[in-house]
Amino acid sequence: MATVQVSEAEKVYILHGIRDDLRADGRGCEDYRHMEIETDVVSNTDGSARVTLGHTAVLVGIKAEIGKPRPLVPNEGYLEFFVDCSANATPEFEGRGGEELGIELSNMLYKVFNKHCLDLRSLCISEGEHCWLLYVDVLLLQCDGNLYDAISVAVKAALFNTKIPRVHISADEDGGKEIELSDDPYDCMRVDVENVPCIVTLCKIGHRHVVDATLQEKACSVASVLVSVTHSGSVTCTRKVGGGSLDPESIFEMIEAGKRVGKSLHAPLMKLLQQEESLGKRRQKVGFLG
Repeated sequence: MATVQVSEAEKVYILHGIRDDLRADGRGCEDYRHMEIETDVVSNTDGSARVTLGHTAVLVGIKAEIGKPRPLVPNEGYLEFFVDCSANATPEFEGRGGEELGIELSNMLYKVFNKHCLDLRSLCISEGEHCWLLYVDVLLLQCDGNLYDAISVAVKAALFNTKIPRVHISADEDGGKEIELSDDPYDCMRVDVENVPCIVTLCKIGHRHVVDATLQEKACSVASVLVSVTHSGSVTCTRKVGGGSLDPESIFEMIEAGKRVGKSLHAPLMKLLQQEESLGKRRQKVGFLG
């Protein structure tokens, strides 16, 4: 994870500000920075999105390919995640510096985006034979803290933007199945993202916790809790990161705050994506507040 050096005087300034619910950039403890979302940005993908959260920038591209279902779930398609950390995002990602973080982010995405939030059965073409495989490629363009939240929003926006060609199955002369993809760009299948969760990261700093921490604030944090929250406020996944310890009361308060902030994040996000598509606009800007 990208880090910055913070002096003791800066730490005291940040801690005192958070104690009074006034952060260095003027936000409250449960406020997000300005978030900018742009969809349909990569021409050779079936769905894509770019999210800028403060100075953190993430690009997600989704490519749909026909594959074979997994033996244990022959009537479902599935997603494959790959996270690439650009060396331009931070010098720490040069060489193989970003590989470990990329694997960590990919593993978290597998836990969050599963069959409980996506209708994977809709990706099945013919049971046990063919299904849609969605390759989700995530590129970290710039890193200024809060990667998990930015990536989860970008993945949800890219899935919303994904258009999968309609498949027509017919019998060939030998009695087998012949698969034909529709050439009509409007004859496509969409992914239902209503239950797709967003990740809210809460960092414990002093005696309080903050949402959407910058790298400077992250340097003052003892530990963080990741909370995956659906539009209804249900928690689908939680994870503690960082070397410090958290008492049970703090964990409970952070999860409750994550549920509250996450639930308030979904409605404006979906409204934004639907408005963008209905008006045919490729770019919209919005600031989310917890």
